[in-house]
Amino acid sequence: MIRVALPKGRLGNDVYDRFAAIGYSCPELKGNSRKLVFEDAEKGISYILVKPSDVAVYVERGAADIGVIGRDTLLEYSPDVYELCDLGLGRCSIAVAAKNGWKDNTALPLRVATKYPNVAKRYYAAQSREIDIISLHGSIELAPIVGLSDVIVDIVETGTTLKENDLSVVTRIEESSARLIANKSSYMFKKESIDAIVAGMEAFSE
Repeated sequence: MIRVALPKGRLGNDVYDRFAAIGYSCPELKGNSRKLVFEDAEKGISYILVKPSDVAVYVERGAADIGVIGRDTLLEYSPDVYELCDLGLGRCSIAVAAKNGWKDNTALPLRVATKYPNVAKRYYAAQSREIDIISLHGSIELAPIVGLSDVIVDIVETGTTLKENDLSVVTRIEESSARLIANKSSYMFKKESIDAIVAGMEAFSE
């Protein structure tokens, strides 16, 4: 039995459809049940529905054998897992954004609002830029609008939210998409089964 940590929400639905398309369906999962664990013994698959930001924890600690997570989360938390393949879903960028017309005053520390403090620290350390990290968890775009920060480091997909709030991308730091990851011990003992899933995913993406 392969246990899959499946992120809740739109990405999780897309990922499940991909699993189903390569032969790992579990019809009950598409119902209206409030269950969090679904399995199909015949197909040897079990799905665990978890908050997207928790997927890496379930996989790293062995509660799930494999899982799907955004590369942005991998870059931020650096979990001790194997990254198996790029699913090509949920494509976006981690970017620096600021109010339109903003100019950097390098004489002062740069105030950076973000939910990706580690990514931001590495990026600005490489530039030898002194920064003041402001950790936020929601509506990051609000920070420069009300003067809480100079810039933000956040996920950008279409850029619509930035435009509607008079913000724009200053630079793109990293590209992100959904990645299939595996627990290192699980991969050792269930390599054949996991590799079959990886092969199916890669063939689907071609």
